[in-house]
This record gives sequence, structure tokens and C-alpha cells, in this order.
Amino acid sequence: MAEQQEMLGEGKFVRLVRQGRWEFARRKNTTGIAVIVARTNQDEIILVEQFRPPIGKNVIELPAGLIGDIPGQENEAFETAARRELLEETGFEAKRWTRLTEGPPSAGMISEWITLFGATDLTKINEGGGDETEDIKVHVIALDKVDAWLQQKAAAGIAIDPKVYSGLYFAAKL
Repeated sequence: MAEQQEMLGEGKFVRLVRQGRWEFARRKNTTGIAVIVARTNQDEIILVEQFRPPIGKNVIELPAGLIGDIPGQENEAFETAARRELLEETGFEAKRWTRLTEGPPSAGMISEWITLFGATDLTKINEGGGDETEDIKVHVIALDKVDAWLQQKAAAGIAIDPKVYSGLYFAAKL
């Protein structure tokens, strides 16, 4: 039987809770996170870079976003959210979508659940960059050059989200 949860604090987007001795965060107003592995027809992967306040630096990531966080669209389909986030963040649309895997990104810290989608047969629609609250830089990197590119970014002090390496595993199979 699970122990009772005690709420320690609450913000607009997360709650801090305690269950027994364990403290962790619960994301509010969302049903999950869509993470997109977008591969172009020229064997490139699309990555994004943005400043992340919790670690105080820029991070190279796969395009991603919340599912069901828009008022009135709380039951949004996961693939619908993935399509919206890919276009919003990168400016690309994909004709082919594949659900790749799902799981917790940091099971010891937060209750959120991510779903990785593969996106192929891409068309550039606009510049991307995120919504009015975001400042996202889009990177389109050849798969055969991405390892060296990531090493160069890390050496320059930019953090690399480990999900990028999971994305590269799946990109090779798309």
C-alpha cells in the first residue's frame, strides 16, 4: 500500500510533494510530454537549443512540449501535441509519424512521463523558434557529423540533454 502524499509547495506548473521520505515534483495541467526525433530526407536530425533556468545555461535538446496543457484541449491526442510542438519549435511539419517509446525521464525527481515520436518526410514551413515565451534556436545537423558537433557544443559549455543520444539511436532506425 502506497503512503499518503503531503503537498510541500505549489506553483503554476508544478507541485512539490513528499511521500514517506521521498520528495519529488508533480507536473500540473498536462497529461505528458511529447519528444520528437525529427529526421530529414537528407539524413539530418533536428535539434533545438534554449536557455534553461534550472541549470542556468543553454541546453541542446530534441524538440518537445507538453501534452494537454492548452485550456480546452486537456484531452489532446499525443501525436497532435507532437505535431504542434515540432512546427512551433522548429518550423517543420512531418508527413510520417511513428510512436517510438515512452517512459519516465527522471523517475527519482518528477512524475512526468515522456513519449518519443519519430517524424520523417519533413517540410520546412517557417523559422520555428517557439511561442512568445520561448527563444529557441533550431539546429539541423547531418547525422554523420552530429557526434563531433555535440562534442564541440559541450566543450563550449552548452549542456546536452541525454535524450538527444536516445534520439540518435532511434534516428538511425527511421
